[in-house]
Amino acid sequence: MSRLARLAVLATRLREGVGIAFDSIRASKGRAGLTILGVAIGVMVVIAMAAMITGINRGVTAQVETLGPKTFFVMRFFQGGLNISDGSDERSPWRKNPYLTVEEAEMLRRLPSVQDVAWQEGSSGPVTYRDLNLTSVSVTGNSPSWLLVSGADLVDGRSFSQVEQSASSAVAVINEKLADQLFPGLDPIQRRIKIFGHPFTVIGVYAEPGDMFSGDPSPAVVIPHATFEKYAEYGRGWMQLTVIPTADATVAETQDDVIAALRAKRGLKPAQDNNFAVLTQDRLLETFQNLTSGFFLVMLALSSVGLMVGGVGVIAIMMISVTERTREIGLRKALGATRGEIMFQFLVEAATLTLLGGVVGMLLGALIAGGVNNFTPIPAAVPLWSVVVAVLASVITGIFFGLYPASKASVMDPVEALRHE
Repeated sequence: MSRLARLAVLATRLREGVGIAFDSIRASKGRAGLTILGVAIGVMVVIAMAAMITGINRGVTAQVETLGPKTFFVMRFFQGGLNISDGSDERSPWRKNPYLTVEEAEMLRRLPSVQDVAWQEGSSGPVTYRDLNLTSVSVTGNSPSWLLVSGADLVDGRSFSQVEQSASSAVAVINEKLADQLFPGLDPIQRRIKIFGHPFTVIGVYAEPGDMFSGDPSPAVVIPHATFEKYAEYGRGWMQLTVIPTADATVAETQDDVIAALRAKRGLKPAQDNNFAVLTQDRLLETFQNLTSGFFLVMLALSSVGLMVGGVGVIAIMMISVTERTREIGLRKALGATRGEIMFQFLVEAATLTLLGGVVGMLLGALIAGGVNNFTPIPAAVPLWSVVVAVLASVITGIFFGLYPASKASVMDPVEALRHE
């Protein structure tokens, strides 16, 4: 038999198997519906969660890129993933690291490979204008170059200067959300507000970059870091430095210079580990993606339940199909059908049933992803690999759970099968 003839026979068998599968669905609508529903739920979970995780990763990448392609961070301590501290030194390794200081930030700014260094610390507290009191507003103490690394845009007024930073001036730059809440319909510039109970003058308004996790920005205010240290109520020791390399320097070169300078400043010996953390954008994104990979384990656990339900349904429907078609099986074997041919037909029937459930699940998952993309800040998108996984999982479920009924049909004695009533 030629190759073309073999392909034609295979296509005929596939068509027959698919046709018989649809006949079984029409004959056993209840059982078939449960099987399709089980597989559909499993596949829907895979598609929907993959779309959301892909969207979250893309959103985080876009947010980090607003800081500039070469920007990196210096922190007191960094450990990726979820960490639980019981208060002990062993579970709180950051305690052994000294605080970062403004003096160290200023030192790093003077390095030849560094264009600028911004530093910040944050808290939250009450902001008041006349009789209006907002109890929990984000308050950040920044260096004058904060706009370079924050991704924010100044839309009115100005930011504070180095002179105002050095003088601990009581000036504030508020975001649009806070301006709308404190001064609806009014010009906020030069108005007096109170932050932590102390009077400040509003000198500017800024627009924040889109935040995928919070959607609509929360009220926020930025003040000079020296002023923040003077008036704010905050947990000390968590200053973050943002380093911008020069145009001619690479990230690796600047990173090496920063590490060497800090180690020398802190008197660390060659054998001692760094008592600070330097974090590049790639490392930050890698850590976040490792965190989201945990969601894939949850996804697999949830989807496997649905596929198991579908698989049990496959066994039930296929056993009924084998019983109802016993005489047909005996006749086919009497006419020369091999064990492999009988088994192949039933496996095609089982795989068709679960694949139909997979298609339904993919459509439902795509609808959920579309809803998330349209009605939430998450740019959900169905990745191609999830579609491939969904199709393979559906087909493999049908084949695996259809093996027993198919095997039972293939080993029937043709004489006994023909006697079946």
